[in-house]
Amino acid sequence: MSAGCYPQNLDYNVTGGKLNCGMSVVDSVEILNGRKLTDDEYFKAALLGWGVEFLQAYYFVSDDMTDQSITRRGQPCWYRVEAVNLLAINDAYLLEGSNYYLLKKHFRSEPYYVYLLDVFHDTTFQTDIGQLIDLITAPEDNIDLSKFSLAKHVVFFILLHQKIVIFKTAYYSFYLPALAMYMCGIPHSSTNDPYELAQKILVPLGEYFQAQDDFLDFAAPPEVLGKVGTDIIDNKCSWCVNTALAIVMPAQRKVLDENYGVKDKAAEARVKELCEEIGIRERYTEYEEGAYKRII
Repeated sequence: MSAGCYPQNLDYNVTGGKLNCGMSVVDSVEILNGRKLTDDEYFKAALLGWGVEFLQAYYFVSDDMTDQSITRRGQPCWYRVEAVNLLAINDAYLLEGSNYYLLKKHFRSEPYYVYLLDVFHDTTFQTDIGQLIDLITAPEDNIDLSKFSLAKHVVFFILLHQKIVIFKTAYYSFYLPALAMYMCGIPHSSTNDPYELAQKILVPLGEYFQAQDDFLDFAAPPEVLGKVGTDIIDNKCSWCVNTALAIVMPAQRKVLDENYGVKDKAAEARVKELCEEIGIRERYTEYEEGAYKRII
């Protein structure tokens, strides 16, 4: 694979996933219109959908470098591909910038163009905040599990797991496809604003999705997950460790303190064994059922 080749960057990083985020834009436009889309409407909706996928690819490439991840979607992370290495930094910028080029080329004459820019810019900034929170609450050279708590209220540097989830994942994965509403000409309202209502529904969906992702990082084998789970060795503030910290006994807490975030397979195995011991799978099932009822 040629280093610095833009088409390969696109093929490797933008395609290959489930494309749920992008397809939800197209589906939403069709549902809101209540009819089959014209070719031009489908083209524009699909383009917005690809914009969401471009943004997601940008974060995948940069996040994998930050976390020093091994695989993504069943293949080596982009920065680990031969001859790519640190070029992946610029490749990530290209993925983000390409989206704005396409928006300008195809939507500049549309009355909702500025709203599209606002949503993409706002969502990017929110996701950047989430990424920052994720990193500063889980420094790999300073492991302190007391920073992690599902229950405690925190301000600025001492931060909730929920905030990481909302800012890092929920906005871009679940609220961003509300771009469809702008394309369909749905106006804002000072009372019962439809965009605020959409956010109240979609952000909890994003929270549930991230909790599921955290659990699968612990429980699913790489061939099912599509990547090697690294939350434990990367000292991540995940749903699993927060759930464990809320219920462990002092001796079990000692096991977590001594092994969580340690880059050692034996230490990772001890943490996984403890999670099985406290019934993390059953607790996740209980959480999942509760989340489903709340969202419905």
